[in-house]
Amino acid sequence: QVQLVESGGGSVQAGGSLRLSCAASGNIFRLSAMDWYHQAPGKERELVATITAGGSTNYADSVKGRFTISRDNPKNTVYLQMNTLKPEDTAVYYCHARYTDHSGRYGGSWGQGTQVTVSS
Repeated sequence: QVQLVESGGGSVQAGGSLRLSCAASGNIFRLSAMDWYHQAPGKERELVATITAGGSTNYADSVKGRFTISRDNPKNTVYLQMNTLKPEDTAVYYCHARYTDHSGRYGGSWGQGTQVTVSS
């Protein structure tokens, strides 16, 4: 199994910044793409940003120019730098990782989620 542990959520005023971290551990041979999703109350979980193993990135239109996803491959960690936060960014943020384990099996894991609250 692969475990993802997130940190860095919290409360901030509009215009502020937060940095989320997500560390993967367990039966990992290779991590491939890693993602951040968010889920606001009463809404479906949505993809915020993706980064491939090679470092290519993709963002939801709502966060382009404000959020930056990055990764540290030796540490099996992905980050989400969130700047110029808006009240509509308020949500639980989840990390997701796709991996190959030491048996050659391909899978995906989710983190437990971290709350981000932006006040106006």
